[in-house]
Amino acid sequence: MDVNSMRLLGTAIAIGMGTVMPALAIGLIGAKSVEAIGRNPESASKVQTMAILAIAFSEAIAIYALVMALIIKFIP
Repeated sequence: MDVNSMRLLGTAIAIGMGTVMPALAIGLIGAKSVEAIGRNPESASKVQTMAILAIAFSEAIAIYALVMALIIKFIP
């Protein structure tokens, strides 16, 4: 395999794993926050704030993966 093929493979792996794992994390965060609100409706505002913050951190990981994939692809 030549260098360009390895770069394409590295890019595909980085963006693939970097989007699948945060997507699973966001799904779990959403499910658990709805479950928590269902058990204790009075704490909905606090749970919602924490869930949005956790989702933002998960999305940041996906953005880091995108940046790494672009670096692998375009930086020699």
